[in-house]
Amino acid sequence: MKIILRSDELNCPSCVPKIEKALGQVAGVSHAKVHFATGRIEVEYDAGQVKTDQLVSAVRNVGYEARVSAF
Repeated sequence: MKIILRSDELNCPSCVPKIEKALGQVAGVSHAKVHFATGRIEVEYDAGQVKTDQLVSAVRNVGYEARVSAF
C-alpha cells in the first residue's frame, strides 16, 4: 500500500535522511521518500503490519510534524 504524508516543518535538507531512516526502521515499510521542497513524504508499506498512525509517529519521533495527506 502507498500513502502520502505531509509535513510543513521541513526547513533544511538534512531532515530528509532522518525521516527516511526513521520510516525505514518501521517493520513493514518497504520504501520511504521525502520530497523536501514540497513537504511530501511517500511511504510504501504492508497495511497488514503497519498502521498509518505508526508512520506519523515515526516522523514525529525524529522531531517533525506529519499528517496524512488528502492528495
